[in-house]
Amino acid sequence: MGDHFNENYINCVSNQIHSNVIVLGSLSQEGSKTDADGLIGNKCNQNLWIYTADCMPIFFADKRTRIVAALHCGRKGLEKKIIKNLIKIFDNFGTLRDDLLVAIGPAISKEHYLVDKLTLKEFYRKAENKKITLHLTETEKDLCFSDLNYFKEQNLNQLDLKKSAYRQLLNENIPNTNIDISNLCTYKFKNEFNSWRKNKTISRQWNIICS
Repeated sequence: MGDHFNENYINCVSNQIHSNVIVLGSLSQEGSKTDADGLIGNKCNQNLWIYTADCMPIFFADKRTRIVAALHCGRKGLEKKIIKNLIKIFDNFGTLRDDLLVAIGPAISKEHYLVDKLTLKEFYRKAENKKITLHLTETEKDLCFSDLNYFKEQNLNQLDLKKSAYRQLLNENIPNTNIDISNLCTYKFKNEFNSWRKNKTISRQWNIICS
């Protein structure tokens, strides 16, 4: 990165809102940020910045056209199909699937991303188009969205963001050999990363790809 990142590049940053909105880098430069969770480079010498604190930074690069993009993607981004939205944009630029390289950066691991049964059910329905049947007691229904400690004691379900993102990428016909996934967990490695779910920090990781 040191050969490409310098002060003469234009920094592009958005106001991330857990959406599926993707904008051109030139529409989200310093001083003119817009609400979006994806940036796609449309000019040379752009730095596309994504900030995360458990969600995934996902980077895309077309090795033929040299077009790059960056996504802030967590549970809501997967549910809202932000990956599919970005692939449609790459299609409009004429990107071939075999030319599209993808890297998923450090994010919370499934072992530390525990959710209640109703949240997991909704996630599978929205993000993976799957239906699962749950049998909840009245107590579980009452506590599903209110008492996280209760569900920690009750063996909360694990939600694997990286695996779900991987499946969505494969569903878009991106070759598995073109996808690289970091095994680093932002929750586990507290000295290396900031984790919202661990300590509600306002600090973030800054992730970058340069056009």
